[in-house]
Amino acid sequence: MAAQMAVNSGASLWGPLKELWDTVEGAVWRRQPESVHLLDLQLKKHKPNFLSLFKNPPKSAEQREKVRKASTEGIAIQGQQGARLLPEQLLNEAFILSDLFDIGELAALELLLAGENQQPHFLGLSRGLVAVLLYWDGKLCVANSLRSLIQSRHGKTFTLELSAELVALTTGFTDELMGQGLTKRILTLVSEISVTREFERLQKERGLGNEKHRKEVSDLIKETRQALADSLFAWTCQSPLSKDDTLALIGHLETVTAEADGSLDSVNLALVMALLYCLDVSFLEQGTEDREDLLQALPLLTEKQYVSSVHSRLVEGGPWKLPGLQAVCRLAWSLALRALSQLPQGLALVEFTETDEALADQALLGGVFLFMTEGMLGCEGFSHDEFYTRRLHSLITDFLALMPMKVKQMRNRADEDARLVHMSLQMGSELPSSLRKDLDHLMILIGEFYSKDPFGLELALEFWCPTESLQQNSLQGSYLGMAMQRPPHKQVVLSKFVRQTGDLLPPTLYIPYLRMLKGLANGPQCAHYCFSLLKTNGAPHGENVQVTGSPVSWEHFFHSLMLYHENLRRDLPNTDATQYRLPPIRGITQRELDGLTSFLQLLCTIITWSENARLALCEHPQWTPVVVMLGLLQCSVQPVLKGELLLCLAAFGKSPEIAASLWQSLEYTQILQTVRAPGQKQVAGIEVELNEIESSCEEYPLTRAFCQLISTLIESALPVNLGAGLRAPGFEPYLIFLRDAVFLPFPTRAYRRAAEKWEVADAVLEVFHKLLRDYEPQPSDFVQETVELLGEQVLAHKPPGHSLMFHLLNDSPTLTLCLSLLGEGVHQLDTYATFPGKKQLESAVLHCLCLLDLALQKEVAFMDLLRESQASLIVSPLEQLLQGVSAQSRRADHIVSIARYLYHSSSNPEAAFQSAKILRHISRYPNIQNRLVGDFTHDQAVSDKLMAGFVECLDNEGAEEGLEKGDDSDPAKKEARVRHETQIHILNLLITSLELKPPNLALYLLGYEVKKPVSSTNLQDAGVLGCPRSCLHAILSLLQRGSERRSGPVLTRQAPHLAELCYQVIYQLCACSETSGPTMRYLRTSQDFLFSHLQHLPFILPEWSRLSKSTMHIRSVSGFLHFDTVSKVRRKLLSVLDAIDFSQDVPELLQLDFFERTQIEQVIANCEHVNEHGHTVCNVKLLHRVLVAEVNALQGMAAIGQRPLLFEVSVDQVVERNRVRRSLSAKRHALQSWRGLVETLLTACPADLIPADDRQLIIRDLLLDLHDKVCLSDAAGELMPIVAGAVFTLTAHLSQSVLSEQQQGAGPEAGASSGFASIANSALHLILRKLLDFILCTGGGFQRLRAHLYGSLLYYLQIAQKPEEPDTLQQAGKSMWERLTAPEDGFSKLQRENLSIIESYGTALMEVVCRDACDGHDIGRMLALAVLDRVLSIDRQSQWLLYVCNSGYLRVLVESLRQDDAALQTMLSPQPPLLKPLYIYESKMALLMRVAKTSQGAVELLRCGLVAQLVECQVFDMVPDSDSHRMFGQRDPSGFIPSPQDRYRQILLPALRLFQVILTSTTTHHQQGAAQVLQWLIVHADTIQGLLRCPELSKGPLQELSLLTGIISRTALPGALEGQDVNSAVLLEFQGHISRFQRQCLSLLSRLAGSERERLLKQAEIAAPGDPAERREEMEVAMQQVCANIMEYCQTLLLQSSAQAQFSICLFSPSVSEPASRDGRTDLALPSAPYSRVPGLGLVLFLLKNSAADFLRYHQSHRQALGKLQSLEQLPPEELKELCAALVSGTGGVEKISSVQRSLLAKRRLVQLINNRAKLLALCSYVIETCLFVLWRHLEYYLLYCTPTDPKDSLLPGASAYRPRLTDGEAPPNSFGRALGLSRVSQQDLEQLLSDMGAGFGEPLQRKLLEVEGLYSQVRSRYTFIQALVRRIRGLLRQPKS
Repeated sequence: MAAQMAVNSGASLWGPLKELWDTVEGAVWRRQPESVHLLDLQLKKHKPNFLSLFKNPPKSAEQREKVRKASTEGIAIQGQQGARLLPEQLLNEAFILSDLFDIGELAALELLLAGENQQPHFLGLSRGLVAVLLYWDGKLCVANSLRSLIQSRHGKTFTLELSAELVALTTGFTDELMGQGLTKRILTLVSEISVTREFERLQKERGLGNEKHRKEVSDLIKETRQALADSLFAWTCQSPLSKDDTLALIGHLETVTAEADGSLDSVNLALVMALLYCLDVSFLEQGTEDREDLLQALPLLTEKQYVSSVHSRLVEGGPWKLPGLQAVCRLAWSLALRALSQLPQGLALVEFTETDEALADQALLGGVFLFMTEGMLGCEGFSHDEFYTRRLHSLITDFLALMPMKVKQMRNRADEDARLVHMSLQMGSELPSSLRKDLDHLMILIGEFYSKDPFGLELALEFWCPTESLQQNSLQGSYLGMAMQRPPHKQVVLSKFVRQTGDLLPPTLYIPYLRMLKGLANGPQCAHYCFSLLKTNGAPHGENVQVTGSPVSWEHFFHSLMLYHENLRRDLPNTDATQYRLPPIRGITQRELDGLTSFLQLLCTIITWSENARLALCEHPQWTPVVVMLGLLQCSVQPVLKGELLLCLAAFGKSPEIAASLWQSLEYTQILQTVRAPGQKQVAGIEVELNEIESSCEEYPLTRAFCQLISTLIESALPVNLGAGLRAPGFEPYLIFLRDAVFLPFPTRAYRRAAEKWEVADAVLEVFHKLLRDYEPQPSDFVQETVELLGEQVLAHKPPGHSLMFHLLNDSPTLTLCLSLLGEGVHQLDTYATFPGKKQLESAVLHCLCLLDLALQKEVAFMDLLRESQASLIVSPLEQLLQGVSAQSRRADHIVSIARYLYHSSSNPEAAFQSAKILRHISRYPNIQNRLVGDFTHDQAVSDKLMAGFVECLDNEGAEEGLEKGDDSDPAKKEARVRHETQIHILNLLITSLELKPPNLALYLLGYEVKKPVSSTNLQDAGVLGCPRSCLHAILSLLQRGSERRSGPVLTRQAPHLAELCYQVIYQLCACSETSGPTMRYLRTSQDFLFSHLQHLPFILPEWSRLSKSTMHIRSVSGFLHFDTVSKVRRKLLSVLDAIDFSQDVPELLQLDFFERTQIEQVIANCEHVNEHGHTVCNVKLLHRVLVAEVNALQGMAAIGQRPLLFEVSVDQVVERNRVRRSLSAKRHALQSWRGLVETLLTACPADLIPADDRQLIIRDLLLDLHDKVCLSDAAGELMPIVAGAVFTLTAHLSQSVLSEQQQGAGPEAGASSGFASIANSALHLILRKLLDFILCTGGGFQRLRAHLYGSLLYYLQIAQKPEEPDTLQQAGKSMWERLTAPEDGFSKLQRENLSIIESYGTALMEVVCRDACDGHDIGRMLALAVLDRVLSIDRQSQWLLYVCNSGYLRVLVESLRQDDAALQTMLSPQPPLLKPLYIYESKMALLMRVAKTSQGAVELLRCGLVAQLVECQVFDMVPDSDSHRMFGQRDPSGFIPSPQDRYRQILLPALRLFQVILTSTTTHHQQGAAQVLQWLIVHADTIQGLLRCPELSKGPLQELSLLTGIISRTALPGALEGQDVNSAVLLEFQGHISRFQRQCLSLLSRLAGSERERLLKQAEIAAPGDPAERREEMEVAMQQVCANIMEYCQTLLLQSSAQAQFSICLFSPSVSEPASRDGRTDLALPSAPYSRVPGLGLVLFLLKNSAADFLRYHQSHRQALGKLQSLEQLPPEELKELCAALVSGTGGVEKISSVQRSLLAKRRLVQLINNRAKLLALCSYVIETCLFVLWRHLEYYLLYCTPTDPKDSLLPGASAYRPRLTDGEAPPNSFGRALGLSRVSQQDLEQLLSDMGAGFGEPLQRKLLEVEGLYSQVRSRYTFIQALVRRIRGLLRQPKS
């Protein structure tokens, strides 16, 4: 029992019923898949609810007791554990609710609990009031479900085209319900439930809240009654009722009463129509395939008892409360009997069918037609149902067709009555009382009924039977499928009725007949037939119209109009305006006036529908209707008639060609006086009528009609030169009248009909709206132009739109009135009451909102043009004016008033839409946002309402996407579209606002803190802790709908664009730092939002918008990821990628007959703009306007048919283009987001989350998939850049992953069998092939895109690059054979395979890469150069090199260096422009260096004139100033832009390296290469010498010197110029330069080896504390390199001068003192003056000693580093940190690194150190060898061959030391050089030399040198020199001087 007494917190009287309705709606109306099964379950569950319709659960004492104890003992709630205690207050409310609705206590308690849950959805209502709404909403759900189930039945009237299974289910279910007495139950409920009674009960128990609550309750009750009545109506449409049910229905109708205005209410109307369908047999005529089945089921034919009961009840029953209703039922029955009598089955019913005539008479006596007009057509609900219309149509037409005698009797009776009336008028007596107006009423009924056609059925066509002359295929009646087919009998009868009734028409029937024709002319084809009828009526009697012509013909009508006009014109006394004071009707009676009015209305209807009629009448030479009407408007005629005339003119004005002439006629006739005569005192025309006649009558038909005329005319044509010649041309006078005489005074005028006030406002605002809508600001609008008029210059008028803009952008009365109208509108809507003119007020408000929206759209262009024109107008931005103070409320609440329209979106969706648009425009301005938040939150009640308004608009489930704007024929569809667009605008408003700084509107609307820091927000579910329902809740609930089902969120399928924007809002909230925290917390804790949505990616969407939704969701997901397994991630990523279709259908070229293609394309281009999504689209409306204007220039009848065709093609094509662009954009966004997600996964996910092998697998699959999709022939080019970017990222990560795996693993050898790392070689090859395919498929264009692909290729090729290995100095130990036969390692294998794949692509690939390297986009060029470099480095066969050389690309590259010179020179200015030229130069030089590394490449470079190009470059001479003080201000603070010196080095060093490589490679052509490089040195000699003299030796200059000295040592040689074709003067100059280079090199040696050595090494350590180790190492290498180069130079000079020592030149003096003093002074302490400028041998000895010491030091360091590398795992953490510190910048950097990363870094640092030491060891060893050689050569000369001279001979010290070096190229060395040498050295010098050398070159040094040889040289090679040289030197020093 306890379980049964548990409380359902969803309320059994509401929650389950809501679910039932959702299921029924899903099955019947939305046709959801799998819905039949769900519906079956729901129907079984809820069958009791339907059987005992609206029966409430009964009260019981047990329940009451249980509820009473809930406050002390608690109560069980379903789905919750334990009992819950409820407050006493809640229980009291439950008892009140139980008594109020007479429901069980538990049910009442459930309703209250549900009310509490739903409270956040209902602003300002208590739970009790919400419970009342839920109670009635539950009832409505049942009623709606019942109605839908019955409508889905199979039957005789309509079908919903549902599946047979569903129809069978619903038919069976509803049959069962009907069998259980459903009809009587419905009738009882309809009688019992009444709004008044329910309100009285609720009022007593305080169950009614504010106005909105009252309105909602009353609407729910009304809708419930309506749904019940509609259920019965739907049943009778499809299936007949049983006898008892029919009688019960008749019984109910007998008691029905009418509303106050005599009409039925919509519920009773539905029941009446239900009975009419019960008595309907007309469907049998249609002869459908199931006719026999329907006959069997019709009780009228099968049950005599049924007919008898109904007949007796209708014929013999007493009078009903509404006799007219009884008459309708009798007429329907009589027609049913007449129809039955004509069927074979009717023979059995003769006794009844014979009484049909009598019944029809009774019906006529009861005023049947009058009641149908007033009681049924007068009901508001009549026009809402198509089947009401169809049934009434069949009733009227059946009466005319089946009872012709009755119709004839009515006509005779009418003729008789007309005679009686005529006689009584003649005799002046009273009218007879016995007049029957049946025919009048019938005609008026027909007129009224057919004049409204809301469903566009054009049923009136049945009244027109076209004669043969009219049979054109386009104008067939409803039954004329073939041109000459005979029309059905009924149609013939009906058309005869129309024609014959018009013959000899008595005057009393004239007006009803015209009204009937007006109704029957409603529709394009009907209007044409009616026009023809009136034309033929007058045709035969053209000569003598007055006598015999039919009074119902154009001839008669226009003739009367002309006569009337003539008559009035004769009566005009003068042209002054006096007639406006006297409105008597001259020569026309009231009856004639009515007749004229009726005919004008008929004319208006015909020409509104038929353009042919319009042109035919207008161009008729005799009738000239427009002229006559304009003439009448000038005469003294009643305003009502003038109004009708103006409406007729408006209908004529629908044709552009008529409109143009109509403007001129209007101007000419001065209906509105635009030209004032010189002596005229007062205005004339319509203005007087408005101010004096209409105002005093308090009725304004003329003004309204004038507004409508202007509104029509400006839409058709608005001539610029209107009124030219008589006044300043333009529309301005009309605008002034409309603004100043109509609009501004409208609120203060008096109105007899209250509604007319708003009709006037609506009419004039519509004109303003159209004028502003069609206005585009032009520069010419802001220039003050003048026109000549009657000899004087007057100011020209501006376009009307300009004038309106000016008034709206100023605090003008117009703007003030618009804003006050908006305030009044929202105030009226807040009352929720109906009042006269409500519809017009809403329309006027909508126009005001549109005006503001248009002004906001156009103001930017307007104000820009105004600013440029420098005109003297002053305007303010509208968004600022909207912040002004309102006159009514005395507060700045205009924007709040506009926003409050959102709160009325349910009743006024259009206004809410415009309001959202305006707010979105305003929200772009940050300064206004701040104010808005204040205004919105100032008053809590208003703030809550505003929030509720936004939420209500977003919550709307009726919104629909994908409906085209033009499709507004169906009001429901239009409303759904508008609601959808409102949601879009609100979401865009949120997105725009979120980009601005807080506090902003979005934060307030989304429920974040605006008065405290945003990050302190604590988001809660709606209702928790008093948290109101915010837009965030609305967005989440929109997205969550259906997310629990397999099919995924409903929104992504139904409204993909909306879903995209919702996801974008959430993405922005997650991405913004301030909102991220609260949002992430809320989404994770209360929603588990992202995970539940991720499961459904990629969303299955309609084709027209497949992808953008995933975009934002993917982006939001990137914020925080959690997933189950890697394989799931891989599958998900691939499935999202598969969802993006890379192919795109492109619209065809325009096929045009009328326009020229180029012109149209130009027009389309002019109409293009970038919309809010960033798509370039064509503004179709604007294009349409341009084309319409163009086509309207075509005149006459011939053009009419052409018009639609002319621009349909173009506009359709443009719409298609827009669609393609949107589709491409969506794909682009989706791809970008997908790429973002992939990048986030690969970069942000920790390595342990995705292991390396899985990571490589994911990358492989994604890469292959991407390439497969993008290389398809139909892949859209627009998507390629994104794919290329993704490929680049993926390849980079692949390369990184493989490298890191190799570093951590045992290298490639371990996995050599399957390939590289975890990814197989075959997969890598496939990736390479796809990548190259992609590069080739991009063709000639897409260079920027290929940059990404080149980057990818570089990353890919990097995989096969061998990592740096430590130089252990043991490699040389292997023999050549061992090296040759060593197995191929993984790197070489992969490299070889890569190369063969690349070569398989042949010259096509080479061509593309070379072309990109030479020309085009800078980054692309750099990367193409790098790719060439990389491929050349692995191309052993030199195929690529041959191609580059032979195809001329190499020459282009070389020659471009000269062009780069100017750009490079700008690089050296203190503040350079972009550094791009520098980077490209470096890339080029790197490539040229790669080419130069092979001898054939080097030779080719020399042939291309590489050195000559570089010789001409002046940039090398522009050495920047290195003064550090001057440089201080020029440094880039970020450190990114290098200093000018560094930039200079970046230019110089590549060139020097290139020279070095060329000198090395050109072995056979060495002479040629060296000579060219020497030429470069000499041309730039000043610069070179400046660099060699460098005063400040730091790392940079040392690098320059190491390269320079290397080049000089190979080129600046005495024999360099041999064989060169140069004259002697040049030769002399060259030799001077060479000797200067030699001197400078020697002095440099003395600085580096001696004086500055220690200081430099110290400086290296101190200079940069951040990275001292690396810096010091680089400086050490550079210093050793310079020394090695100079010593090599010395050695070469010695060897070149002579092979034997005795003829050799001397470079060093025989002085052996130490070169550097210990205190660091730089003077050379040499003993004698002659050698002061020549370094002594002591320098060489000093260098030798230092090098030996350095060598041993480096060797020790090398061994230690090797040891550490081998035992890396055992190293203590401190030492690891120390090693890492050299590679990691920043102090805390090392701490943050993981241990794995740390050991990798330490390993890299050790390898670096080992290789650095190995390099230093090689250099030291080389220096030692060259020093020993130079020492030996000099000692041999000095000690063996030199002849000492006496010191007294040496009197010219300056000339001594340099002579030999200057002249060694000129004289044979054996004679000349030696003689000079011998004359300079004294005996004392030689002795000193011998003793010093003996001391210096002692045993310790010799041992060291031999140790060096043992440690290094013997390991490297079996030939060693050190030992031999040491032995020779030792021998020289020991032997006695000869």
